[in-house]
Amino acid sequence: MITTEQIQDLLGSGGTVVGGEGEKIGKIGQVYLDDETGKPEWVTTKTGMFGGSETFIPLAEATLDGDTIRVPYDKDKVKNAPRMDDAEGHLSKDQEAALYEYYSMAYTERTSDSGLPAGGAPAQGQRQDRGGEPGVQGRDTSGPTTDDAMTRSEERLNIGTEKVESGRVRLRKYVVTENVSQTVPVSHEEVRIEREPITEANRGAATSGPDISEEEHEVTLHAERPVVEKETVPVERVRLGTETVTENHEVNEEVRKEQIDTDAGTDATKGGEGRNR
Repeated sequence: MITTEQIQDLLGSGGTVVGGEGEKIGKIGQVYLDDETGKPEWVTTKTGMFGGSETFIPLAEATLDGDTIRVPYDKDKVKNAPRMDDAEGHLSKDQEAALYEYYSMAYTERTSDSGLPAGGAPAQGQRQDRGGEPGVQGRDTSGPTTDDAMTRSEERLNIGTEKVESGRVRLRKYVVTENVSQTVPVSHEEVRIEREPITEANRGAATSGPDISEEEHEVTLHAERPVVEKETVPVERVRLGTETVTENHEVNEEVRKEQIDTDAGTDATKGGEGRNR
């Protein structure tokens, strides 16, 4: 007889159902426990084209070999078994009776159905049903009774920052031409006629030549003009640097939260947050 502990280990690692001759029937789907004894009673496996149908197989005569469940039925027998709707995670008495009859096994009606009892191993992908346990009042109408209370959860924003590249700045040098105006004082010579009367002091110089004659005399005039020379001199050093500027940025995001109330409309969330799962 396969034990609950063996089923727990098997569901954790996955496994395969094979027939008595070693023929592979399919992969293990879910395991259903007896509500009274808590022992494994049914295993499901997917058969048919591409494994699209899930079929129930009794575990009463099954054996376990590593991660393989061996049952005394061939693949065709399992494939043609009645299909059962287990949407609520249980097999009713009528469903159990039909399956037992198909597999030619004796069936005795008991007060409980087959499903996921308290203290048993949950089926793969499902949560354990705790209905009927001490201290657990009522039952879940949306599925297995997994707790004695509801957990109210809500989304909260965890806002942080990350550093990303926002752009690039290049330092570029280029040549421009501009006009520079500057006033420069310059001087020049101009001719000026000076006249002096004949005196005893200059009479000899004045009468040294002929009495009447033609004569020319010239003076060289000078003037200053601006002379421009250019020289290149360093005036400053320019480099790129960064500085950090902090500013406020508003974040707007939608979050969801659960609300719990009763049929009477009483808000059951008042008075504290829901406990953690």
